[in-house]
Amino acid sequence: MFDFVRTHQRLMQFILLLFIFPSFAFFGLESYTRFQQGDNAVAKVAGQSITQAEFDEAQRRQTEQYRQMLGGQFDPKLFDTPQQRKTILDGLIAQRALAAEAARNNLLASDQALQQAILGMEGLTAADGKFDHDRYKSLLAMQGMTPVMFETSLRRDLAVQQVNAAVQSTAFVPKSVAARISDFSQQQREVQLLLFKAGDYVSQVKVSDQQLQDFYTKNVAQFAIPEQATIEYVVLNAATIEARIQVSDDDVKAYYEQNKQRYSVQEQRRASHILVGMKKDGADKEAARAKAEKLLAQLRQTPGDFAKLAKENSDDPGSGEKGGDLGFFGPGAMVKPFEEAANKLKQGEISGLVQTDFGFHIIQLTGIKPGSVKPLDEVKAEIAADIKKQQFAKKYAELAEVFTDTVYEQADSLKPVADKLKLKIETAANLTRQPNPAAAPNVPFNNQKFLAVLFSDDVVKNKRNTEAVEVAPNTLIAGRVVEHKPASKRPLEEVKAGIRERVIQEEAAKLARQTGEAKLAALKAKDDGAVFGAAQVVSRSKREGIEGVALEAVMKADVTKLPAYAGVEVPQQGYAVYRITKVTQPAAADAARRQAEEQQIAGIVAQQEAAAYVEALKQKAKVKLLKPVDQAKAPAEQ
Repeated sequence: MFDFVRTHQRLMQFILLLFIFPSFAFFGLESYTRFQQGDNAVAKVAGQSITQAEFDEAQRRQTEQYRQMLGGQFDPKLFDTPQQRKTILDGLIAQRALAAEAARNNLLASDQALQQAILGMEGLTAADGKFDHDRYKSLLAMQGMTPVMFETSLRRDLAVQQVNAAVQSTAFVPKSVAARISDFSQQQREVQLLLFKAGDYVSQVKVSDQQLQDFYTKNVAQFAIPEQATIEYVVLNAATIEARIQVSDDDVKAYYEQNKQRYSVQEQRRASHILVGMKKDGADKEAARAKAEKLLAQLRQTPGDFAKLAKENSDDPGSGEKGGDLGFFGPGAMVKPFEEAANKLKQGEISGLVQTDFGFHIIQLTGIKPGSVKPLDEVKAEIAADIKKQQFAKKYAELAEVFTDTVYEQADSLKPVADKLKLKIETAANLTRQPNPAAAPNVPFNNQKFLAVLFSDDVVKNKRNTEAVEVAPNTLIAGRVVEHKPASKRPLEEVKAGIRERVIQEEAAKLARQTGEAKLAALKAKDDGAVFGAAQVVSRSKREGIEGVALEAVMKADVTKLPAYAGVEVPQQGYAVYRITKVTQPAAADAARRQAEEQQIAGIVAQQEAAAYVEALKQKAKVKLLKPVDQAKAPAEQ
C-alpha cells in the first residue's frame, strides 16, 4: 500500500513510450478526454466526432512508431497508403465504440488498478531512487498533457480494456477440435513423384515474330524507362551546424552557477513504519486509532521491538515483511503528512500517530544522508552538451531561414547559398520520381518529398532551384535539374532476345502441363506405380524436399481410396504428378505440445471473437463516415 505508492519503479519507460512506441490504447489519446465536434469531422461514432486533427495525430504517431522501429530502412510512403489510412481510421472508430460501451455499462478502473498499471511500467526514478516528479511532468508536457490528463486517460483506457477482455477471456476451443487439428497437422502421407520438366519441352517450342510482338505489347510497362534527371544539390544538416558551435569553459562555468540546483542531491531520510490501515470512508477510524495507540504504547516501553511489531501488525505488506523498512527517500516521495513527520524526527526517534489517507502510521527514523552538490568537473561534459543543444536549436533556425530564403530568391543557381553558408554543391545522376530502394536510406536526395518537388514543372522546364525541403529532422535540401530525360520505353529490337527466352519458357511450361495432365487422367483410370520415383514421407510439419504448392496439393488430395493422385504446376520446374500410397498418423503428441497448440488455437478464436464483437459495437454506435481518408497524400505533402 504505502510502500507501493512511493515505488514507481517502472514508469519512465511508459512515459518514453508515449512518443516512441505508442500502443493502440494511445492513438489519439485526447479522444478520451475531449470528443471534439465541428465541421472538420471524418467520422461520427455514438454521436461523437472523430476530427481530421485526431486522425492526422493518430497517423503521425503510427508513422513515428514505424520510424523508430525501422530506423534507416523507414520509407514514409509505404505507410501512407489507402489501406494504411483506412486501418488507422478503423482503429479510432473501434476505440470510440469500445469507449461508448464502457460508458454505457458504467465500467471504471479502480485506484488500485491504476496504481498497478503504473507500477507495471518502467520506473521514473532518479539515480538516488526517489520519484522524479519534475521529469514526470516535463515528459507529459512534451505530449501536451498534465498528470491529471494522463492518469484520467489511462484510467479510461483500463475501463475500455475491460470491455475487450470480457470477450477474449471467454473464448475457448473444445479439446476434441484442437486435438483433431493437431492430428491433421501431423498426418503423414507417403508419396511418389513423376515430374514433367519444362526444360525437356524447350526443343519443341517454335516462336514466331508475332508472338514476340504480342508479348511486348501486352507487357510494355516492363520495358518502360522512367524519366530521369541529373541534379546538383546542397544540404544543410546537423553536422554542418554542430561544426560551427563552440562552447567555452566560461560558458560551462556560468551555466553551472546559474543551474547549480540541478546538480544537487537533496537530503534523504530512511524510515521504518507501522501502518494500521482504515477504510476510505473512515467507518473503522476509531478502531484503527485505538489499535495504533496500543502499538505506540508498546513501542514507548520497548523501542527495540519496532521491526518485530511491524512484521506482526503492519498493514503495508511491502514494508511489513522487512520490519517496516521503507529505505531512503527524498522530498516528495511520501505523502505530505508522513514526510513532515519524518523530517521532524532525529535519528532513532519514534513519532506519535501520523494520520494519512491510508490510515495511522508510527514512524521511526533510521538514517539520514546529507544533501550534496556534484562538482563542476563531474558534470562539465553534460553541461557542455546541454549548452550545445540549446545553441544548436537557435543556430539551426537562423541558418535554415537563410538557406530557405537564398535558394528561393536566387533561384537560378545554388552557388549563392553554397557560398553564403559554406556548403558543398554535390551532384547525383539517374534520379527518378520514386526513391531508389537500393540507395542508402540516409541519402538526402533519395526522399519522396524532395523528388516530388524536384520533378515539378517549374524546376524541370525552367531549370530553377527547388524550394528548401526538410527530408529529415534538422536536414534541409535544395536542388536543381542539370539534365532531364523524359520517360521512354526500350525498343522491341533491344529486348527481343529476352522476350524470346521468356516466351520459350512459358510455352515449354504449358506443354509440360498439358502432357502431365493427360498422364494424370490416364493414371487415375489405370494405376501404374512403375513410372514414379522413390517414395518419400511428407507432412505439414515435414516439408523437406517438396515445394509449398505441391505439399498443399498433396495434403488436400482425397485419400479415401489409395493410391490417390494429385497434380500441380510447380514454378520454375514443370508439372508434378504425385502418387499417394499410404496415410499414417503418428503416435499421440506429447502433452506440452498439445497444450501449446490448444492455446494458439484459442488465441486465434479469441481474436476473431473480439473483432466480431467490435464490429457489432460499431453497428450499435451507428458509425457514420463523413469524409474519405483512404487516399494517400500527394507526394509533395508527405
